[in-house]
Amino acid sequence: MVRAFKGGDLSSRLSRIGSPEDSWRADLAWARHGLALLLGAVAALLLVLAEPGPLHAAPVETGYARVGDLDMYYEVHGDMEAKGEPVIVLHGAYMTTGMMRPLVDGLATGRKVFVVDFQGHGRTADIDRPITYQALADDIAAFMKTMGLKRADIVGYSMGGGVAYQLAIRHPDRVRRMTAAAASFRKDGLYPELLEIFETMTAQSFAGTPWEKAYKEVAPDPDGFEALVEKLVELDSTIEDWPEADMAAIAAPTLVLSGDADIVRPEHSVRIYRLLGGGPIAPHFMAASVDELAILPGTTHLGVMERMDLVVPMVNAFFSKSKPSQ
Repeated sequence: MVRAFKGGDLSSRLSRIGSPEDSWRADLAWARHGLALLLGAVAALLLVLAEPGPLHAAPVETGYARVGDLDMYYEVHGDMEAKGEPVIVLHGAYMTTGMMRPLVDGLATGRKVFVVDFQGHGRTADIDRPITYQALADDIAAFMKTMGLKRADIVGYSMGGGVAYQLAIRHPDRVRRMTAAAASFRKDGLYPELLEIFETMTAQSFAGTPWEKAYKEVAPDPDGFEALVEKLVELDSTIEDWPEADMAAIAAPTLVLSGDADIVRPEHSVRIYRLLGGGPIAPHFMAASVDELAILPGTTHLGVMERMDLVVPMVNAFFSKSKPSQ
């Protein structure tokens, strides 16, 4: 059980509430507002870190790729002449390409790195279609085809991590290696208290936050934020369980990464790692599998994006490896 509130603040709030039902509603409303504020604080930090400056080189290329009915915005960073597979970075829900700059910059040394805005996010306009992990994965496969990318190393965070899993399931030939950070494949991979909050999130929950501000600054339709929130709430509140057989069939070597205080339960990350075949290799147990697991200490879901000091070296090291057949 996750304890969402501590100390006297909650007690003082609840002392002014009449019925148990009112107490529950106040509790949930406060949690929803608190989550949005926390999201906003981290968004503000990511936006500051992504501001152009001496540590952030401008993209070497930007543009829009026609992907089905989408005009998908993308940026290219790093070395355009780099040999080997490029890296594609997939952002989380409510995020934009700019918010991924700390990770993108860390991966762009000696690599060609693509980062895209998903449907309805950032500079990519929404279309008349629900947002699902499967559809977003198909979009990335189509993007790769449009850009002439036979396969790539994939890094996905949060929702982007789920998209990375679906890309490896639905389009296995497109993925050489991948890192799936802070992502789950079953509803019980998340804490139930969080699912209750997701179900009650609205655009108003984000009013005045840097998430809303970042969207309105770059979106083709600045008034489309409410529609995006509605689609993402639907995605988060109707989570489907993917078959374990699909996860176990993923062929691409995978780095499963999460925080020990993530919204994704640590034991769920371990479950994914085991399904992929991760662990010591029998019979001597002195060799490691091609799949890897990293649980970041003292790190929340949003905090994963603040731990580039740990994440970037891990991802770069993992991508530098190859299976004997590669």
